[in-house]
Amino acid sequence: MKLSAKHLIVIAGPTAVGKTDIAINLAQHFNTEIISADSRQFYREMSIGTAKPDHNQLSKINHHFIGQLSISDYYNVSMFENEVLSLLKSLFIKYDAVFLVGGSGLYIDAVCKGIDDFPDPAPELRSYLKDILTHEGIGKLQEMLQHLDPEYFVTVDINNPNRLLRALEVCHTTGQKFSEQRLNSQKNRDFNIIKIGLNLPRPELFSRIGLRVDQMIVSGLIKEVESLMSYRQLNALNTVGYKEIFEFLNAKITLQQAVENIKTNTRRYAKRQLTWFKRTDEYKWFEPSGINEITNYLTMTCK
Repeated sequence: MKLSAKHLIVIAGPTAVGKTDIAINLAQHFNTEIISADSRQFYREMSIGTAKPDHNQLSKINHHFIGQLSISDYYNVSMFENEVLSLLKSLFIKYDAVFLVGGSGLYIDAVCKGIDDFPDPAPELRSYLKDILTHEGIGKLQEMLQHLDPEYFVTVDINNPNRLLRALEVCHTTGQKFSEQRLNSQKNRDFNIIKIGLNLPRPELFSRIGLRVDQMIVSGLIKEVESLMSYRQLNALNTVGYKEIFEFLNAKITLQQAVENIKTNTRRYAKRQLTWFKRTDEYKWFEPSGINEITNYLTMTCK
């Protein structure tokens, strides 16, 4: 641990495990603010399907990086890294600890360790890969990545075309696996980093996922997705909870099937999140009910 008295406290874990409520309670206890590391919550048009903190939750603690972008804005993990590091400089003037909360492992790693600057691909390569996505579908990109970089394939969100395209671009441009090149050299940070992981027994986690999806439908997910129909070609909307409802609205599947698909795909996403976070021993794991244990652990660790 560095001599610096400043601490970045990461609260990570799979979707629906309860990160938001735990983080708010902890941020209130430590009298600080929260930086979101949930890349789907960056977009202001996507609220219900991304389980953004509601108005009541947001009123309790100041949150950053929630709804700061439009779905049509270009954004990447390197931009997030730079913007968060800049924000932390100002927050650490006021606070000894700040919370970084979310389930997007790549974005958390970028802030904690840095992310390599990869070369830009040739325009012809980018066009070639996008043509494959358009004419052969995301399944073909998944197949290509699984062949070129099976290690990255098992951790990446395989339903996110941006992630697939970027990994394939790097593989083809450098002739090396994306997984072998990213995060190879950890960048120095002038603050301490404490990582907390939240998890539940799988049946309980999957039950919570099912209940959350049902609540999203009750809360108006279909209307939210319907309002975005004219933008459905944007990559930001090619994500769990939106692509399934688009299929329903296009009369390709029934609403019941769409809901079941959301639950299935969300469970798969949760498994990939856990694979990502558990590939390292840097996280101290707790169940969400252990708020007192977490608070005591952080109090001792931040001394």
